[in-house]
Amino acid sequence: MKKIIFTTLLSLVLVKVLAQGPPITADKPIMLGGNSFTTKTLTEIRNNDRGTAVYVPLMLHYLPTSNSLVALHIPYLSYDLDGAGSGSTLADIKVQGKYQFFRKDGTGRTWRMVAKTIQTLPTGKELDLLELSTGEYQGYYGIVSGLETLKYGISTEIGYNWAPDGNQDELRAKFGVGLPLLKPQYPNKQVNLYFEYTSSWLTDRDWYQLLYAQGIQYALKTVTFDLAVQLPLIKDIPENRALNYSVFLGTRYTF
Repeated sequence: MKKIIFTTLLSLVLVKVLAQGPPITADKPIMLGGNSFTTKTLTEIRNNDRGTAVYVPLMLHYLPTSNSLVALHIPYLSYDLDGAGSGSTLADIKVQGKYQFFRKDGTGRTWRMVAKTIQTLPTGKELDLLELSTGEYQGYYGIVSGLETLKYGISTEIGYNWAPDGNQDELRAKFGVGLPLLKPQYPNKQVNLYFEYTSSWLTDRDWYQLLYAQGIQYALKTVTFDLAVQLPLIKDIPENRALNYSVFLGTRYTF
């Protein structure tokens, strides 16, 4: 009986400890707690030679089960861009779905994989801001995998974004590493560093960028706060469209 009680308590502690917030610019397949809600936002301040855009999404996530997720992202956009003027508007609304099809747990570690789709609705202006406001329907389909332990987390993603009526088709790959700076503790309290890479090839335009993001995250129980700066490493793209930098500021709350 003592062994059963100890094992149960240990499992609960590991679940809470491993329930660190997701990567900041990447994603991870860890889904905890069926029939739970998460509200989150991840503001992006994006700058290139065209100007600056500030993207503020309200993201509502619901887990019907411990291995499935549906989400609605309602974004607000403020912009000042050459050729488009300045203003504030609703950007492209996104509907997201995830299904976890693989899970293998061990002592203090878990490895999981999910199928992921994002359906982008053409509610935004035609500003040609990739992933933010294009005014075109798009469908993204990908696979996210992740290994998380008490000492580190690794996440990968590969997928394809399809835009049937435009030239937004994109082959996308992401890789991220998260390192907790504090010892595991319960209730959950973590400071995590993230090192994240995004590879983006727009196949129709033959544009390519490799981006690097350095981020830090503070997680306390069911709340997280995020900060990251993203910079380009490779820019095989017209200079007036290449990213100069993006700053990400985010928070989330699960209940």
